[in-house]
Amino acid sequence: MLGLTSTLKAQLTYSTTPEHTGGFPKKSSTYTAIMGAFADEVEVLKKDIKGRKERKIEGLTFYTGQLEGKKVVLVQGGIGKVNAALTTTLLLEHFRPREVLFTGIAGGLNPDYHPGDIVVATKVAHHDYGRYLNEGMQQRPTRNPYNFKENPVYFPSDSALLLVTGLVVPKVKLESIEEYKPFIHTGVVVTGDVFMASDSASLAIRRAMDADAIEMEGAAVSQICYQQKVPFLVIRSLSDNANHSASMDMHKFGPIAARNSATLIKALVQRLK
Repeated sequence: MLGLTSTLKAQLTYSTTPEHTGGFPKKSSTYTAIMGAFADEVEVLKKDIKGRKERKIEGLTFYTGQLEGKKVVLVQGGIGKVNAALTTTLLLEHFRPREVLFTGIAGGLNPDYHPGDIVVATKVAHHDYGRYLNEGMQQRPTRNPYNFKENPVYFPSDSALLLVTGLVVPKVKLESIEEYKPFIHTGVVVTGDVFMASDSASLAIRRAMDADAIEMEGAAVSQICYQQKVPFLVIRSLSDNANHSASMDMHKFGPIAARNSATLIKALVQRLK
């Protein structure tokens, strides 16, 4: 049985509309943009795009067409924050999407969550941006390059996208992992340029940031979308528990996790107006 284990209503005060002081023009197309880092995360959606066309921009391939009856642009952006930032910039500059959805796998930090579960991010943060002190890592806010003002440490997901996601969740059927039937949760997703496979380091980040999942791209995408006033949502399906067995579990459960994330993305796209 599926269900959101946190109340979305409490998250609806979030907004992705900071003061705009520069950057790309505000004009928006009718595209819904979908990003993934790995081929598995993108190919499962690519095959379902009707009237698919390819466009090469700076070596990246962008796929346009109809997904669930809606106009989409899909791209595989590669692994890590720099690749994600580059891809997001090109995506916003050339396609002017109405919203950006990020789909993919992640490691679970919440001990109550299991491989196969999905975390719909209510907010996203860099876990490796800040200062290393004798006491340990101190997270600091990034700065908007247009005015050098501080961004929030946690980038808030778009409230409307969270609401629509909550509406489609009861109809979404996820693949089981072995005998486990996954759930869809809301939670905090954190991002860094490291693959997390450490029990102690994962626990430290969980405690410091109250994080539920950890990955390598979401905060970079979120930061650029936030600065450009583009609604965004990061959806992550857990392939492992970011611990000593993470590498083995990711290879074992990653394909199912990627398909589960794509299943929710398709249901969300279908419901968008």
